[in-house]
Amino acid sequence: MATEPLVGAESAPAKTNAAVWPRISLVTPVWNSGKYIEQTIRSVLAQGYPNLEYFIVDGESRDGTVDIIRKNESQISGWISEPDKGMYDALNKGFARTSGEIMGWISATDMLHTGALLAVGGIFRDLKNVEWITGRPTLFNEDGMNIRLGDLMHWSRSRFLAGANRYIQQESTFWRRSLWEKAGSRTESSCRYGADFELWIRFFRYAHLYPVDALIGGFRVHGDSLGLTNLAECHHAHDRFIEEDLKTAPWGKSLKLFRRVSKALQGIPKVRGLWQRLVINSLYRMPGPDWAPVLKYEDGGWKVRR
Repeated sequence: MATEPLVGAESAPAKTNAAVWPRISLVTPVWNSGKYIEQTIRSVLAQGYPNLEYFIVDGESRDGTVDIIRKNESQISGWISEPDKGMYDALNKGFARTSGEIMGWISATDMLHTGALLAVGGIFRDLKNVEWITGRPTLFNEDGMNIRLGDLMHWSRSRFLAGANRYIQQESTFWRRSLWEKAGSRTESSCRYGADFELWIRFFRYAHLYPVDALIGGFRVHGDSLGLTNLAECHHAHDRFIEEDLKTAPWGKSLKLFRRVSKALQGIPKVRGLWQRLVINSLYRMPGPDWAPVLKYEDGGWKVRR
């Protein structure tokens, strides 16, 4: 596990021209996260990536967050502090101020693993047909210790809509700006929960999601997390987004029927666990023509491994 974060750091930034590496635009939305924001910023700045555009959007914090941002402003590309309508509105503001070919965001409590951006930049530099990626899911505790390494999942639009959709870890997910533009150039700012999930649904309409056998980013488990404290609301939002997409998705009627059967069976306590193990979990792992192969770093470069 200890060596995974270093995957992709095949060329030290000091030894290469920044123009060789695609520009990565990374945005952090923040509001009153003074307890964690400096660790987040440091995890980005410590990457040493030679072509990084890092922008922070603060929603007028009142807990010292702005002081921490200001302390680091000489090392970031830019920041603003003004009222917003929530995290996704802040993200849209931030991305509108960036220009990089590669995009992603890191929330104000989460962190990147060592060597993450070198891995991301290397993949998009070397594999021109890859439009979006996600790494192995990981969790940090409140103190920033890595406490969980998740399995490497396979993803596809049909499986995602069928129920194999928890979770594409946003902290580990990056994409090309061209995909962002095809998908509408926005996150759904009217949502309080789950707009990343809705964005993934739109991305799936245009491109395969490639799993990367490396550590990229991690989610911090803490008591103030909106997602963890409002799981039921998040899941309801996810279901709404899926039902809407099924109206126009290929095999939409069949997938809708599968979801109804799945929901009914999971409502039976004695059947729920068996159904999840045998059916839902197999959707993440069962080979098929609809999923993208794994990306691995081998023999000095990034390779597609089927």
